[in-house]
Amino acid sequence: MAELITIEDPEDPRLRDYLALTDVELRRRREPAEGLFIAEGEKVIRRARQAGYRMRSMLLSSKWIDVMHDVIDEVPAPVYAVAPELAEQVTGYHVHRGALASMQRRPLPEVDGLLAGARRIAVLEGLTDHANLGAVYRSAAALGVDAVLLSPDCADPLYRRAVKVSMGAVFSVPYAVLGSWPQDLEKVRSAGFAVLALTPHQDAVPLAEVSPERLRHSAVMLGSEGHGLSPEALRAADEWVRIPMSHGIDSLNIAAAAAISFYALAGLAED
Repeated sequence: MAELITIEDPEDPRLRDYLALTDVELRRRREPAEGLFIAEGEKVIRRARQAGYRMRSMLLSSKWIDVMHDVIDEVPAPVYAVAPELAEQVTGYHVHRGALASMQRRPLPEVDGLLAGARRIAVLEGLTDHANLGAVYRSAAALGVDAVLLSPDCADPLYRRAVKVSMGAVFSVPYAVLGSWPQDLEKVRSAGFAVLALTPHQDAVPLAEVSPERLRHSAVMLGSEGHGLSPEALRAADEWVRIPMSHGIDSLNIAAAAAISFYALAGLAED
């Protein structure tokens, strides 16, 4: 059973995991280095636990203690009960959902091992916006993507904003980071995947016309919201694919493009 501790001092060192959550650069440095991430909200905390992440502590406003009583009873980690005003002082924002948990990260899987058990994967290049990354993950989890590979400059999937937007879907789809970009795409190809670059380029093949042979083991590669895939990534792909559009629209935001491509490729693979 967790220990329930009331804290009234925002300088209390036991609250260090929750300090300055809105300072993106600080948190991006601290959290991976210290092996933690922050889960926000009841559903996300529960999904993190269900996925097997170990809880370091919880930070709860008083009205959330009853809501989370079963977790408090089960988890041998301290629970810090604080006033909403103190939570805002510590975190830097009003914690609308009233419940935060500091969770322990796990070592990332090796790329080769991740690919061994997968049929459809997503490869993401340069997604630095945490909300976009979280939205892509939510679609990946819902639409049959088995794994996600990230270029080294992508945002952290376990950063609070990404976890929140994904509604905990980042816990459902395993991911790894390709250390050398785009050279490590050769590992994907060597594992039997066709690397399909999603691009609005007119020379790209419409998704519905992709050869079924390409879809048995497919890796759909998506780029950043502003710039799309880099020339280097496009050159490294086996095939360029596109989402046909009308009314003079030449592109979609990354969340919509990811959802459409994941859904289309999953459906085509089953045909």
